[in-house]
Amino acid sequence: MKTTIKFGFLLLTGIALASCGNNKDSTAQAGADQVKDYKVLTLQPQSATLNTEFPASIQGQQNIEIRPRVEGYIEKIFVDEGAVVKAGQPLFKIFDPQYEQAVRTADAGIKSAQAEVSTAKLAVVKVKPLVEKDIVSKYELESAQYSYNAALASLAQARAALVNARTNVSYTTVASPVNGVVGSIPFRLGSLVNSATTDPLTTVSSIGNVYAYFALNEKVLLDFSNDSTGTTFAQKLAKLPKVSLLLSDGSLYKESGTIETVNGQINTATGTVNIRARFPNPNGIIRSGSSTTVRVPNSMKDVLLVPQSATFELQDKRFAVVVDQSGKTKTVALTVLDNTAGNFYVVKTGLKAGDKIVLEGVSTLKDGSQIKANVQQPESVYADLK
Repeated sequence: MKTTIKFGFLLLTGIALASCGNNKDSTAQAGADQVKDYKVLTLQPQSATLNTEFPASIQGQQNIEIRPRVEGYIEKIFVDEGAVVKAGQPLFKIFDPQYEQAVRTADAGIKSAQAEVSTAKLAVVKVKPLVEKDIVSKYELESAQYSYNAALASLAQARAALVNARTNVSYTTVASPVNGVVGSIPFRLGSLVNSATTDPLTTVSSIGNVYAYFALNEKVLLDFSNDSTGTTFAQKLAKLPKVSLLLSDGSLYKESGTIETVNGQINTATGTVNIRARFPNPNGIIRSGSSTTVRVPNSMKDVLLVPQSATFELQDKRFAVVVDQSGKTKTVALTVLDNTAGNFYVVKTGLKAGDKIVLEGVSTLKDGSQIKANVQQPESVYADLK
């Protein structure tokens, strides 16, 4: 009986030991199975275009305030707000009969002056032969001639008064000085207006070309000055690439623009300098006062680009995961340029050409993790840069 119990105990012990050995083998096998594939990219210098975006405000090439030059009541309004007008097209009609009356008075003054000229001329013709025959003195002829000259001067003055009166009448019809778009019209029929009225009758914006105004901070301006080719600032401006415009709905405007001017002074309050870019606007899509975004391209060569998805941020620092020859991972800190090339960061420090980085799942990897590197072709990774 005791022998049987001892034998059973030994048998159970052997089974337990065998079971432990099998568990160790299973754990080792499971550890081996946990080495996962990760997509890896070997970094090599690339070329890219970086787009820096700046909020901008749009102004028409000409924003002209339309103001009356004479006093009167608005009798007619020929256009509505937002209408497209041509140069010389009537906008408003101002009623004031005094200007028409001035035309009639000046016309009558001309007729009176013409009669005086005729009378003075007749006197000269009458006196001249009498002087030649010594019937009257030369003084009479000179007096008649002076009267004739005075009558001619009065006629010229009357004609000038008529021109002035007609000019004032023409001012009662207010026309557009340029091709453009009519802005708001604060006045209505019957409103009394004059040249001293605070608000203009309206504003006509010439939008065949529009100006986009945006600001650069001092650091970016210095980078621009150092990077751009050319010896003078005008030469640097001339060699700048074309800029593009993002409309308020996020769509890209089809016409490209040109940076024309850089303000000569830095705003001490904001530390920025104003830039003006001109964009063609043949179809009048962009209106004065619009809010848009100017996109300025910057072509770069031989830079290291890492996909944004291959990095993660921790405590205001950006990190990537590199893989050594044995498949062990290591987290490295990066510094990148503020602006990006599409979905890529431009690396300033932290990585070098030839480093292998993990492309996905980097935030879950710890230092020293063993992975199986699945090397990706650069052409496929950087496909959207082309």
